[in-house]
Amino acid sequence: MKQLFTLILFFLAFTASAFADPEPVAPLNEKQSDAVNYLLAPGDLLEISVWKEEGMQQQQALVAPDGNISFPLLGSIMAAGKPMSALEAAIAGKLADYIADPVVNVKLLQNSGNTIFVVGKVNKPGQFPANRRIDVMQALSLAGGLTVYADNNSIHVLRRIGNEIKVFPFDYDDVLDGEHLEQNIILEAGDTVTVP
Repeated sequence: MKQLFTLILFFLAFTASAFADPEPVAPLNEKQSDAVNYLLAPGDLLEISVWKEEGMQQQQALVAPDGNISFPLLGSIMAAGKPMSALEAAIAGKLADYIADPVVNVKLLQNSGNTIFVVGKVNKPGQFPANRRIDVMQALSLAGGLTVYADNNSIHVLRRIGNEIKVFPFDYDDVLDGEHLEQNIILEAGDTVTVP
């Protein structure tokens, strides 16, 4: 009788836990969100592994200037502009012709391709790695701020999209005063901030 009572209690506890509300998932912090949303760019160094495939463990791949990577069996695959999860899915989809249910893991070793440029009348013009999401004000800060000769109201962000260059105006004084904050855009890899 005691064993039957113990068995019933175990069954009730198991059933209650099976139908209980799932644990709430903690929201991603900014760094985790950036990693999930990071778009690969030429110059990035990746490590790609296929689970249980000895010849495809920890393959390093550099994203070429044309945006492609090279991978065994598959040749060239477009990586630039994709998040890592999309690249994993693309590789797995192509490997499915050769391997049953491939499980692919892509790891970013170096994000050298994600750089921005600040030129003109700033204290430290140059190329800067964008290890996280950076807006125009932050880029100007990385470049040591504006010189006294800078034209604060005529700053521009240049972005190459295909064969065209898109220009985004930026008024430093307005943003500094908390006005027209929509100008303070998040920069993308390859963007150039020009300070006349």
